[in-house]
Amino acid sequence: MSESVRERGGRADRSEPERADRADADHPGRTAGTEETTDAAGVDPEDLDPDELTRTAEGELVHEETGLVVDEDRVDRGPEWRAFDQSERDSKSRVGSPLTKARHDEGLTTEIGWRDEDANGRALSQEKRRRMQRLRTWQDRIRTQDAGERNLQFALGEVARMCSALGVPDGVREMAAVVYRRALDEDLIRGRSIEAMATAALYAACREQGVPRSLDELGNASRVGRDEVGRAYRYVSQELGLEVAPADPADYVPRYCSELDLSETVVRTAEELVGAAAEEGLHAGKSPTGYAAGAVYLASMLCDEKRTQNEVAEVADVTEVTVRNGYQEQLQVADGVA
Repeated sequence: MSESVRERGGRADRSEPERADRADADHPGRTAGTEETTDAAGVDPEDLDPDELTRTAEGELVHEETGLVVDEDRVDRGPEWRAFDQSERDSKSRVGSPLTKARHDEGLTTEIGWRDEDANGRALSQEKRRRMQRLRTWQDRIRTQDAGERNLQFALGEVARMCSALGVPDGVREMAAVVYRRALDEDLIRGRSIEAMATAALYAACREQGVPRSLDELGNASRVGRDEVGRAYRYVSQELGLEVAPADPADYVPRYCSELDLSETVVRTAEELVGAAAEEGLHAGKSPTGYAAGAVYLASMLCDEKRTQNEVAEVADVTEVTVRNGYQEQLQVADGVA
């Protein structure tokens, strides 16, 4: 009995190298004589003391003494997007509100909402409403701790209001905030109207971003008049050294044509009229809005989509006389365009 056992054991012993060879043949990447549950140093993970195992920040379970990685629980806790510079990281990050120069605190602080409701949508009691109002008051005081911040908060609020009224993109609002901040840092606001300086910053941003808005439009949207806005703009642009190109009448053409419901053919014709007049130097020193209005009026006639002088004047916010003058001057180059 014992001999048969020994024989079986001997056969088993003799077959071990054969099984190892077969395993190596089935798994070429495995080192001969090495089991899956043992690391290169011959340490069996089941024999390790659990107290000597440490979970790393990356999710790996590591034996402190040997450095053996017993278990991996790799979870990528980073963002799923890629960014190659800071501006991309700021625009793609979804943690908190985005940073913006258009707010006096750059969007870093929070706000208490004005809806007097709890998380379930139920109305708050009178006592809790009063408490929330006191919290809002204190929060406003904390957010603006000095005169400079209060100045900036009011000015950027005016910029936001005017941007909404004028329908300009967010990029213009950001640029206007940057211009106003520069003026405030260089102490250009002292002794001047905050509304006028904020409007001047917005006008400069519109010019810089190629968004056609006239001084008349800015003056109508602002709480100050056109003349005061013009003076503030000249002062800001000179003191800050803003290099803004003169307004191009062609920039106003697409918006006027869109509001008058004119075709793309009229848009192209009006732009060609403005370009031809510019080559002749006809609109030098002229109002860009009036000249664009005259080009649109003439183009609508040339393309058989005529609009009245009054309609064009209302869209461009100029007088009919201005439209007529621009139209008559551009008649000189109409033959080359038509």
